[in-house]
Formats: sequence, structure tokens, C-alpha cells
Amino acid sequence: MLRRFVEEFAFFLLPFGLFFAYLVLVGRNPLQRAHWDAQAFRLVLAGLTVVIASLVLTGLFSERHAAGFVPTHMENGRLVPGTFR
Repeated sequence: MLRRFVEEFAFFLLPFGLFFAYLVLVGRNPLQRAHWDAQAFRLVLAGLTVVIASLVLTGLFSERHAAGFVPTHMENGRLVPGTFR
């Protein structure tokens, strides 16, 4: 679960990283707040759009299992790990 959160957070930060790279390439100081103030709302919207798109695409194209999940259980005194059937 933590891995999924970190991945989505990285997707959210992607537009900010690209804008940082753009500022460096055009010769502006990316650490000055003046460059970020005008673009902050657009960057947040772009980040949310990327996150929502990744969630939708993951839901549409993720692997599906024909049968359900059999949770971890005990058989003959032994612990049997959960599996998809």
C-alpha cells in the first residue's frame, strides 16, 4: 500500500519537476518564488490530472483474475498462504 502511495505522489510531483527543468533550461533561477507563484495552481491541476489518469488507466488495464482470492487459512494444522484461483 505504501508503494502505491509513493508512486502516486511521484506522479503528482512530475509536473513540478518538469517545470523546474524548464526554468533551468531557459536560464531562470528555479529557486525564486516569483517564478512559481503564477504557475502553482496550474501545476497542482496538472499533477492531479496525472494522478487521476494513472488511477483510471490502472483500473482499466490491470490484470484481472477469473476467480476470487482465497485468503490465508489453516489446513491440517499448517498455514496455507492466500492465492488467486
